[in-house]
Amino acid sequence: MSFLNGTSPLQPAAESDIEAGPPTLLSADLDEGNVSDPFDIARTKNASIERLRRWRQAALVLNASRRFRYTLDLKKEDEKKQILRKIRAHAQAIRAAYLFKAAGGGPSNEPIKPPPIPTAGEFAIGQEQLASISREHDTAALQQYGGVVGISNLLKTNLEKGVHGDDADLLKRRNAFGSNNYPRKKGRGFLMFMWDACKDLTLVILMVAAAASLALGIKSEGIKEGWYDGGSIAFAVILVIVVTAISDYKQSLQFRDLNEEKRNIHMEVIRGGRRVEISIYDIVVGDVIPLNIGNQVPADGILITGHSLAIDESSMTGESKIVHKDSKDPFLMSGCKVADGSGTMLVTGVGINTEWGLLMASISEDTGEETPLQVRLNGVATFIGIVGLSVAVIVLIVLLARYFSGHTKNSSRFPPFKAGKTKVGDAVDGAIKIVTVAVTIVVVAVPEGLPLAVTLTLAYSMRKMMADKALVRRLSACETMGSATTICSDKTGTLTMNQMTVVEAYAGGKKIDPPHELESYPMLRSLLIEGVAQNTSGSVYAPEGANDVEVSGSPTEKAILHWGIQIGMNFTAARSESSIIHVFPFNSEKKRGGVALQTANSDIHIHWKGAAEIVLACCTGYIDANDQLMGMDDEKMTFFKKAIEDMAADSLRCVAIAYRSYEKEKVPTNEELLADWSLPEDNLILLAIVGLKDPCRRGVKDAVLLCQKAGVKVKMVTGDNVKTAKAIAVECGILGSYADAMEPNIIEGKTFRGLSDAQRDEIADRISVMGRSSPNDKLLLVQSLRRKGHVVAVTGDGTNDAPALHEADIGLAMGIQGTEVAKESSDIIILDDNFASVVKVVRWGRSVYANIQKFIQFQLTVNVAALVINVVAAVSSGDVPLNAVQLLWVNLIMDTLGALALATEPPTDHLMDRSPVGRREPLITNIMWRNLLIQAMYQVSVLLVLNFRGRSILGLSHENYEHAIKVKNTLIFNAFVLCQIFNEFNARKPDEYNIFKGVTKNYLFMGIIGLTVVLQIVIVEFLGKFTSTVRLNWKQWLISVIIGIISWPLAVIGKLIPVPTTPINNVISKCPISRRKEPDESQ
Repeated sequence: MSFLNGTSPLQPAAESDIEAGPPTLLSADLDEGNVSDPFDIARTKNASIERLRRWRQAALVLNASRRFRYTLDLKKEDEKKQILRKIRAHAQAIRAAYLFKAAGGGPSNEPIKPPPIPTAGEFAIGQEQLASISREHDTAALQQYGGVVGISNLLKTNLEKGVHGDDADLLKRRNAFGSNNYPRKKGRGFLMFMWDACKDLTLVILMVAAAASLALGIKSEGIKEGWYDGGSIAFAVILVIVVTAISDYKQSLQFRDLNEEKRNIHMEVIRGGRRVEISIYDIVVGDVIPLNIGNQVPADGILITGHSLAIDESSMTGESKIVHKDSKDPFLMSGCKVADGSGTMLVTGVGINTEWGLLMASISEDTGEETPLQVRLNGVATFIGIVGLSVAVIVLIVLLARYFSGHTKNSSRFPPFKAGKTKVGDAVDGAIKIVTVAVTIVVVAVPEGLPLAVTLTLAYSMRKMMADKALVRRLSACETMGSATTICSDKTGTLTMNQMTVVEAYAGGKKIDPPHELESYPMLRSLLIEGVAQNTSGSVYAPEGANDVEVSGSPTEKAILHWGIQIGMNFTAARSESSIIHVFPFNSEKKRGGVALQTANSDIHIHWKGAAEIVLACCTGYIDANDQLMGMDDEKMTFFKKAIEDMAADSLRCVAIAYRSYEKEKVPTNEELLADWSLPEDNLILLAIVGLKDPCRRGVKDAVLLCQKAGVKVKMVTGDNVKTAKAIAVECGILGSYADAMEPNIIEGKTFRGLSDAQRDEIADRISVMGRSSPNDKLLLVQSLRRKGHVVAVTGDGTNDAPALHEADIGLAMGIQGTEVAKESSDIIILDDNFASVVKVVRWGRSVYANIQKFIQFQLTVNVAALVINVVAAVSSGDVPLNAVQLLWVNLIMDTLGALALATEPPTDHLMDRSPVGRREPLITNIMWRNLLIQAMYQVSVLLVLNFRGRSILGLSHENYEHAIKVKNTLIFNAFVLCQIFNEFNARKPDEYNIFKGVTKNYLFMGIIGLTVVLQIVIVEFLGKFTSTVRLNWKQWLISVIIGIISWPLAVIGKLIPVPTTPINNVISKCPISRRKEPDESQ
């Protein structure tokens, strides 16, 4: 029984997983599942290739190419790794040659070659020359062209303002140097899906049987009558193949569109002096691109300026070494990530002219990936398949034995086979018909569509989730989200609107109201303008002749730049008055960022900006109301601390701006020493503390309450001040009131970090808010929660969030503010950065699970009923009421059409009234067992009564025996199909009385039901020759409909029967037989 829940029966739980090694504090053992059971993989996110191979080998599969189409192609994965190794070896060889050449270093006797003469064209340098410099990291050649300035002149690019960016200019560049795209391998065509559907072993056997039956039929009865038996089976098989191929092809198109969306990264470039966001595919040679932590290098290029710029080149070289970039090693490779620092680059190679483009063009991206539910369903399908196969073999043996022993009677009541008298051809034809029925039972019994229904519902859900602002990167995450018990959410931009404005300011030792009135503080104002303009990752663009300015950057940077403009800052002029010596980019660990400047007077100023209480703690002075420098005494320190607390209590983000002067002699002059220079952060002079208002998003409180009602705990993890976090948490409904804001409900990251693992595990459940947290604190919280058995979803946007996103069961990256590193570590990207969209993902996740359960209930009912009816009839009478063609039609209804109808139900609010579904909970619940057994028993009882007493019940005793049997069998077939159609409505709502709720909104469901009914009428009334049916009169149709419609009130009565809360498989596993067997199994 436990096999029906996706696990092998009678197998003890393993202590730890072979692929995880000894238990560690990094991940919970509950993830890995039962090692001895190939179908028990609770988390496929980091499962080993060996583990994935094992469950494929254990599955009973009729059509491997179709069943495993959307799982990871293990063979292709190996090929991909080999190609990656080759290309990385090439990249390393070039790097080694470059280093060797650099190490040789001494003066060469060879004369310096002039730069090669470029080919005639729009630009004074050709693609081949650029590619040669970039790929070979040829510093000497770069110098011959005049360095990055010389290359920019040849490419007609201004290093500060970028390219012009008009359509004509971009077109010239694409024509000369190519576009930033690479040729993709063509997707599979419809005919390939047809071919895949034909590979089903049972369908192949049926086609062979149809051909043999066709040949024998034509030989014995002539072409006019003899082709019906074989032709009808062949037609039914072709119909199954075509419908299956259409369904699979449509699915593949959905996946293709989603994959294209995943690859379409958006980047900021500088064009015409302004920063604009464009698709990575629109980047051209000559573009100037700003790079910040977490960005992907979108093309090959040369560094223009960089501050502590460090690049992770592991995607190209295979080495996890961080490479620092400066004027000695200025070459940047496409596909690498910015690990630290910032800078700007000049694009010199795009698309297929880069190593990354060659790499992507040479490997076919395998988007396949198994999900835990898919693996479990393969276990269920294997178990049912083994039962069905056994039943089919029994039916085959019984029918053949009865046929050749003369106990089977035909429609004329005579045995069709008499030893020594029946022709060989007729005997073979009879045996073929029996084999055909047995094989068709296998077709019906082995639920090939069951694991594929997961892919179908996931493909449907992924497409719909795009409309709900969620881009699914990993299929399994969509499914796992339905089991989420905890969501650890960021504050800024997720719970709040990410639209910041400076609403309060403290400067000159007092509160400034309005916050931009600083005219009476000329020195303070001058230093503030200098710090705001230079210590920023944002920018200000002032179009000529226009009054409005365009400010770009993160919401915090934009708010402070807007405030700078209000106090009188001219961004361009302010930046030209001093030059940057060194930058310490904002760091989420240190919560601050700094810059060292050299002013026009050659003075050195060091400016810092960051979390108010942290920067304030470094200050030893401030500028007072008289614009004079004063020492920071205890009274003034208390005043500023209280100001921060008051602003935080009003849910404002507090940022302090400070500076200090520095001795010029102490500044490193060597480029390498400068790169490693730690900016002094002591003896700072406080310039200002500003409070930024970021209002809560509309609807976020309702979304949090909905989560809490659904049994999902929402925790806020933020880098902001604890008091700011508390105020926002109360406003959002995460904390019920300020009275709840006590440890451990609300905790500081530093405090949590200082606890032992056991102490963290103890309080992790109770934490609602974590303030002043670092990304590592978030990771520690995720690990503690997962050790406690929670299924954790985590939101993140920064590069340092990547470990937490990777460790979590579901990593949710922010689409607007998220860095490329964060997105690549995530499973789902929230496109609008809105918490309400996260809650929609939870609904969709639950919908996936619920839809699969609906389909399982529907399909198992058909399985049980069809098998029992045919077995009982075969054993008792030597004949089966449902023939091969009819069973193939039933298979089409329950497999492909049933999956389409039930697996595409949209989510309902009812899903959020339940608790999360545990990953170890059985797929087939007690409610489902009750529903399917009631329906199956009813169908089996009624149809077997009709099979054995149908002639008398239907008043056919006085009619011709052969015709009466055909009418009876037709009515059994018709009633059986109509039972499935009516039962499809029951399957929509397994635990609700109103099965029609929302049915008219699901056009696909209604369309499939309508199509099935129409085709059933056509089959019975007009295709009798093919399906061995006869036309039914209106009374017989009415009887069929009544038999089918009774399943509706029967389902309502069934739902009144209470079921035990303990799953059936748990009860069975506790029985004495199971306990006695367990020790043997474990030895």
